Amino acid sequence: MSTSISPELLASGGPAWLQQRRESARAMLETLTPPSASEEIWRYSPIDSRDVLASRRGADLVDSPEIPASAMVTMRAEEIALGVIPDGVVIERFSESDATPVIADIDDFLVALNQSTLIDGVRVRVARGHLVAAPMVIVHVLAAGFSASRVSIDVAEGAACEVIEVFLGGDETTVSLPVTEIELANGASLQHSAIQLLDGGAWHLATIEASVGQDATLVQFIAGIGAAYDRCRNDVALIASGASSTLRATYHGQAKQVHDLRTNQDHRAPRTISNMLCKGAVRDESHSIYSGMIRMRHGAVRSDAVQTNHNLVLDEAARADSVPNLDIKENDVRCAHGSTVGPLDEDQRFYLEARGIDPEHVETLLVQGFYADLLSGVSTAAAEIVRPSLEARLAKERPHG
Repeated sequence: MSTSISPELLASGGPAWLQQRRESARAMLETLTPPSASEEIWRYSPIDSRDVLASRRGADLVDSPEIPASAMVTMRAEEIALGVIPDGVVIERFSESDATPVIADIDDFLVALNQSTLIDGVRVRVARGHLVAAPMVIVHVLAAGFSASRVSIDVAEGAACEVIEVFLGGDETTVSLPVTEIELANGASLQHSAIQLLDGGAWHLATIEASVGQDATLVQFIAGIGAAYDRCRNDVALIASGASSTLRATYHGQAKQVHDLRTNQDHRAPRTISNMLCKGAVRDESHSIYSGMIRMRHGAVRSDAVQTNHNLVLDEAARADSVPNLDIKENDVRCAHGSTVGPLDEDQRFYLEARGIDPEHVETLLVQGFYADLLSGVSTAAAEIVRPSLEARLAKERPHG
């Protein structure tokens, strides 16, 4: 990958703080090394096969995906449309805001690239103590070529809400670099979902960074269905006593797709809790990558962390790599991690076939059950978006006996 940005990716305009952040990010890019599969954080990935910096912005949408009726924000290419906003919530464009989101780590190359090319973004702010009953849905409709979107979510003390981001559209030229920043104040609660349903040829390189305050609760769901290369880096910092984080993630690979999830459960304070569960399946020549880190820093006494990754490999040419990691610098903590990679359970297959179920349908039923277990534990609204796409994909796959 080259180190210079295509002139077509450079953005300008907006408030002074946004212009200054772009300039800082461009300066930072000069000091950072572009992603390479030789780095541990890009291990097993196809990042060397495409020069993201040489991408061009697409002028037109390649199709018109159906927008969920519940959408409160639609980010269509470079335009942002706001719908009806619930009481107690402020949703504003970066281009019209004096507030400066500062959570995301600019030392990361893709975050710096996002920030240096960002035309506009959306900030969601929930007022102190306010409970938002209905999910807030942000729909990203992608065009051909390069796309860098930014969403900042600030939930004030004692407030609670749900935000669902859905990524639609794109084509084989699409390179999507979204960044989502989340900040939860003391006692706040957020359910956040990121659902990727892009065209099968697109690249989606997402970053989600969260900071969770005292006694605050973050529940996340990440789903990857589309895209040729689907990557999400999810970093959660538990910065004060009693902070809690739960992450559920899933993917379904087919053809030559690559689904790549990197997580960091960062415990920086005492009595913090994190729980990560990822379940996915790969068939044909698809490939999944999971690399996770649990960090227990000095002072994170009596903290508890769990990291679990289960992979179904449905064809001999498919591949699943799973790399759980622990970095523990405190004694009085509890950490657990586990990983499984393998085919469907033959005992379960035999059980169903012995009861008269057609062998051609047994595998589909078992895979549906594998996903149903995970989807039952996530937001109902998010599950209702993912389930139809997942079931449609399973229905189209060739039967296996």
